Amino acid sequence: MVTYGIDHIDQYKHLLADGRVALLTSITGRSSANKSTITLLEEVCHLTALFEPEHGLRGAHAAGDMTQDSIDPETGLPVYSLYSANSKHLSPQMLDAFDILVYDIQDVGLRFYTFLTSLCYMLEDCAAAGKRLVVLDRPNPLGGERVEGGLLGEKFQSFVGCRPIPIRYALTLGEFAVMINEKESLGCDLHIVPCDWHGEAFPNWGKIWQMPSLNLPAFENTALYAGTCLFEGTLLSEGRGTAAPFRIIGGPNIDSEKMVQAFSERKLPGVAATPVYFTPTTSKHQGTPCGGLMLHVTDFEALRPVELGVELVDLFQQMYPEQSQFIAKASPTDLASISRLTGCDDFVPGWNKTVVLDRWRQESELFAKEKTQYHIYER
Repeated sequence: MVTYGIDHIDQYKHLLADGRVALLTSITGRSSANKSTITLLEEVCHLTALFEPEHGLRGAHAAGDMTQDSIDPETGLPVYSLYSANSKHLSPQMLDAFDILVYDIQDVGLRFYTFLTSLCYMLEDCAAAGKRLVVLDRPNPLGGERVEGGLLGEKFQSFVGCRPIPIRYALTLGEFAVMINEKESLGCDLHIVPCDWHGEAFPNWGKIWQMPSLNLPAFENTALYAGTCLFEGTLLSEGRGTAAPFRIIGGPNIDSEKMVQAFSERKLPGVAATPVYFTPTTSKHQGTPCGGLMLHVTDFEALRPVELGVELVDLFQQMYPEQSQFIAKASPTDLASISRLTGCDDFVPGWNKTVVLDRWRQESELFAKEKTQYHIYER
């Protein structure tokens, strides 16, 4: 049976007994019994502060929305923003508020989801300040075996790509934290409260889906997001402002029936497409009628979502090159949005999907072998 780290907090409360405790969490910080981690920690330790990542403490903020320090109306505790215009690291004031930092967020197993970068920053900051970091571990919803995508290049590091790992890395956040702490010799006083998990993907957990952000309302959106997030780097809509973000892809003046036929001819595993017509209420093409594809996962085990994303970008750019161009750099010295997401500079006019996918497969195979030394759970 799959459980979460917070489900076992009574066995590990000694880790929290000798100081003031702060909690970095989100709306997903809940036990298998659907009880808030905030409430559970208040029962076993001296909880003095809360920290919020992107999307806020309770998931109410849209992607990219900066937040500010506040007071939590439910607990009266101070809430410090780790996604503010000032910084995404722990400030001296924040460090003064606790002795022990607890991290409990359900991640989605993808490099460009920013909760991963927040964990990296906590490792660095707690190590530098001599603070204890306790990760209440959770399973990876995309599973613990299948790795996809190329390694992020050093010059492409950003808040949506903090380390040289593939897009789909098949580790829990606890395993990832151990890997970074050991590989980089950070010396963080790191403790992992384990979950019960053997590499199963979310459909086999027997749990409800708690959406980690507003545009990932269900597991199917999340599974496809692993690849369709690449469309954030193009002029096409990735479905934000529709009922099916990251399942709907398209733009103005696109023939949906024609796209579905061309998509079907590629015979990509584990996924089907139907025509869709939509008018986004927010984000790209807001208020403009669009056409495109609605994606449906037919077999998650067969699905290769990252490769699907590359295939889809290639398909749209072949059929509608003007509508699907890559978004230009904000300045000559800035990174292109597509480069931030992919961690490489291959995606330029004239790019070759075969070259990209062949290299990505080689790099993901190497990482899949390397990561086994940091496994906490048997797969």
